[in-house]
Amino acid sequence: MDEREAAAEAPGGVTIYEVAQRAGVSIATVSRTLRGTGPVAGPTREKVLRAVQELRFTPSRAGVSLAEGRHAANGIVFPNLSGPYFAEVLIGYEEVASELGRSVIILSTKGRTAIRDLVRELARRVDGLAVFGSTVPADLVDELAASGPPLVLISHAERAGACTLRSENIRPAAELARHLLDHGHRSFAFLGAPYATGDDVDQRWQGVRGVLGDAVRPVLTDEYTVDSGHAAALRLLAGPDRPDAVICSDDEVALGAILAAEELGLAVPGDVAVTGWDDIMAARHARPALTTVRQPMRELGAGAARTLDALISGTGAAGAHRVLDTELIVRGSCGPHPPGGLRK
Repeated sequence: MDEREAAAEAPGGVTIYEVAQRAGVSIATVSRTLRGTGPVAGPTREKVLRAVQELRFTPSRAGVSLAEGRHAANGIVFPNLSGPYFAEVLIGYEEVASELGRSVIILSTKGRTAIRDLVRELARRVDGLAVFGSTVPADLVDELAASGPPLVLISHAERAGACTLRSENIRPAAELARHLLDHGHRSFAFLGAPYATGDDVDQRWQGVRGVLGDAVRPVLTDEYTVDSGHAAALRLLAGPDRPDAVICSDDEVALGAILAAEELGLAVPGDVAVTGWDDIMAARHARPALTTVRQPMRELGAGAARTLDALISGTGAAGAHRVLDTELIVRGSCGPHPPGGLRK
């Protein structure tokens, strides 16, 4: 008995191979029947279940996976595990993966060296891989898509050979910019300028710039965090060309900008308007409450886990692309509602 057969052995000594032999089907068909991860014809399903009952086979998740040459695990690569945004995406991913009977191996690249080697090693240890944003270099993404396990990209531009899942950015960013114009604001800064062409923040910049043109200027932050937003906003708001409104790449950067305005004795929104993106919990309880764009953070992770499972089980189409809806949420940080108003 080899290692795989031993691993596929039930507590009573019966293996998945014996079930397949009794039913006259492949072990992959036995696995799909027991796990419900793919289509199985009615008569075939009945044969498998009858064999399971006759042999008193109790399947082991690890054993079934090994018998199929699988790991019963998915990998996910994040740039960072801190902050409410990444936490929500990861929770959504892990919850669905667990429901589907898959464990999750997480690789955070923050502060790591030899990232390429780490990602390649992870890809060899899992049945499928999800990659967040621009965490992995583009050429390595292409390598994984061509010769690695099934691949899903989260908040990433479309890439040949991989499925992608992201939230809508350009349209709501343009809607946000028009809303600020309706308030009478005429000079703008985009805080947390894009780092990578085609990523989420770049798309938000495109949407804002398409409406505001040269009236908006990009301002870099070191990271998309409260501390980085605070440091960049202090420099911006203390300078001679203070904008009417600061459009932030995400809510954490926006919360840092509000703190910076307070330190400088500026009122929000009286002296400067501030907006964010994501609608994390803190955005609703800030003072003033933050105007932002709500995106389905948890569904990003959940959808990626479902897509990856479908690819692994053979029920999903490679190269599928999905965009989730987002919604402009108007609160107090950009001033009173303009004539006609918008929903809160």
